[in-house]
Amino acid sequence: MTRTDNAATALSLTDARRLRADRARQVADVLRRQVLYGGFRSGALPSEAELVREFAASRNTVRDALDLLRAEGLIERCPGVGTTVATEKYPHGLERLLGLGETLREHGEVTNEVRTTGLIAPPREISARLRLPAGEPVVYVERLRRLDGVPLSLDLTYLVRDLGEPLLAEDLARNDVFVLLERIAGAPLGRAELTLEAVNADAHSAATLQAPRGAALMMVERLTHLADGRPVDLEFIRFRGDRITMSGTLHRS
Repeated sequence: MTRTDNAATALSLTDARRLRADRARQVADVLRRQVLYGGFRSGALPSEAELVREFAASRNTVRDALDLLRAEGLIERCPGVGTTVATEKYPHGLERLLGLGETLREHGEVTNEVRTTGLIAPPREISARLRLPAGEPVVYVERLRRLDGVPLSLDLTYLVRDLGEPLLAEDLARNDVFVLLERIAGAPLGRAELTLEAVNADAHSAATLQAPRGAALMMVERLTHLADGRPVDLEFIRFRGDRITMSGTLHRS
């Protein structure tokens, strides 16, 4: 492709004939980040006229972008008042192995409603992930986690028995499992394998998290190892997608 071809391609990206929906998504992406990361400290977004000038977009495009953010529950649009930030999302970093209480310490108090605990015979897949013989019992813990009383995540946790049984005698309502595991093991945690995906809230999860049925949840699967490499904790965590963001820094070596 020649330099002229490249210039023509670049110009096509701002062509007035481009679908309004495409431009609206571009505008919404920029505004979303500003909303989530404190770009509008007063709580109010710029007027439509100001956004039209900033993004060199039509008024209808700006309105479509704002409608996208309103549908996500991030902003409110009130006649005579303007557009304001409706809710706060909490940042969860992906660069360190921390429990939720450790991660969100600056944003409030994380408390845990322990819904279920017990010794169970796990499915074969759980045993394999924890490198246990088939049929060997594991400790199961289910918690609803809140930040300053607001439901944030539903955590289903499978723990190796020698560490999980002593953990059940600890204060699970006010402590991260990670902190307790290190105390019981007398050894630090080392690493975790993490998988993120979007799922829709089933009826039970939605009711527990006080979210609309079918709402977007951020599903995290995390297998945590001690520093010596032994897997000890397998979690399936459903975060309310409207209350958490995950971010990290990636390096290309």
